[in-house]
Amino acid sequence: MSLMKTLARVAAGVILAKGIGGMMQQQARQQTPQGGRPRTTGGGILGDLLGQSQRGGQTASAQGRGGLGDILGQVLGGQPAGGAGTGRRYGGPNTQGASGGLGGMLDQMTRNSGTTRTASTGGGGFGDLLGGLAGGAAAGGLGGVLGDLLGGGNARTTQAGGLARQGAQDRNDASFGEVFNDAMVRQDEPEIAPTPEQNAVAGLMLKAMLQAAKSDGKIDEQEKQRLMGQVGDLGEDEKQFIREQMAAPVDAAALAREVPKGLEEQVYLMSLMAIDFDNEREAQYLHALADAMSLDQQKVNAIHQQVGVQNLYA
Repeated sequence: MSLMKTLARVAAGVILAKGIGGMMQQQARQQTPQGGRPRTTGGGILGDLLGQSQRGGQTASAQGRGGLGDILGQVLGGQPAGGAGTGRRYGGPNTQGASGGLGGMLDQMTRNSGTTRTASTGGGGFGDLLGGLAGGAAAGGLGGVLGDLLGGGNARTTQAGGLARQGAQDRNDASFGEVFNDAMVRQDEPEIAPTPEQNAVAGLMLKAMLQAAKSDGKIDEQEKQRLMGQVGDLGEDEKQFIREQMAAPVDAAALAREVPKGLEEQVYLMSLMAIDFDNEREAQYLHALADAMSLDQQKVNAIHQQVGVQNLYA
């Protein structure tokens, strides 16, 4: 099984537990959370998700295929029915990346960062960045979770070592966003297998989401049930990787040190999707993460606007 499937499952669980779950609970209360910060501005991808779930008559506790989990996969996977975009699954060798959903946002951020495609790695969108990850792992010089997952010489844990190579193929003609969108819609393996580098980036984003979800100081039992309820038939290696990340201390600066140049905005976006802003510690965590990754306030607020949540900075 691939880490791309794992990310899709965990993203669905975290967003059900924290992101969209927090939005729907807040709307039901018809009041702002502690600190007076409204969760949503009514626009962006979370606004689309909230609107679609309301039209479907779903509740925050609905899970699985046919419920809120199904709507989540459609909207975040860029399906037209969700209202979040007109994303197609794969564009082929000349793809410009995903055009809708969360994958489309990730690919657009990559294009804006100036990262280009290379023929040696495939993987679209992340191009030179992914090639650098592969080379760094082979030389044993890539540290952190990426080095662990790619099985480089500096891999720190045998559990994670080489995990990114499971369910992967050496190269493909799909962007990261296209593969991720497909996995989100299916809540299963994407039609086109990811590369090891795409899997490693998925593992980094999974770590970012779980760090953010814990930034309020807790993941309560209901949230754990929602999260783990999405894990389903993942392999034991993937489940152990999730458990390790859930048990790890929250450290925005340490996470930022593991983020390669060109992936800062994408990691921030995935972190934001796991936040429900029900206390000030979450906003403080996002500020610390943005600062550690040298994201300026204007760029951070632009990401919030794309998602459809209150700006972090006045």
